[in-house]
Amino acid sequence: MNAQAAAGGVLRDKHGRLIRAFSMKLGEVSITRAELEGIVKGLKVAWDEGLGCLVVQTAIKLIREAENRHPHFLLVQEARRMLALDWQVQLIHVYREGNFVADYLASAGHKLQQGLHFVDEPDPILNYWLLYDLIGVETSRLVVS
Repeated sequence: MNAQAAAGGVLRDKHGRLIRAFSMKLGEVSITRAELEGIVKGLKVAWDEGLGCLVVQTAIKLIREAENRHPHFLLVQEARRMLALDWQVQLIHVYREGNFVADYLASAGHKLQQGLHFVDEPDPILNYWLLYDLIGVETSRLVVS
């Protein structure tokens, strides 16, 4: 089932300072597609910014594991193409609760017009989450087996 979805991403330097941030309102798509759209857009923005070394924190492992019959395989292929460019990119799996800035930016995307929107000046809440992530605050996640 699809719902109104949005994605967000942030590029920070090795000291955690903001380079570029964005929110995207995507319309009625799956959560998986929204996550993939955010990753692909973030990779393209990072490439356009001329970053040569990148760590991508994401909640999905799909980029490594998806096969060609997956419903979002074209996006996975685009992510793989971007990852294969002449730069160093490391994928790290994180749960949504561990990526406060991207989660905040995705939530902000729901209030925007359809499409991509860059954050020119971080609001106080975004600055708070940037600091929160920078100092490594962690939250608990309940996993029931």
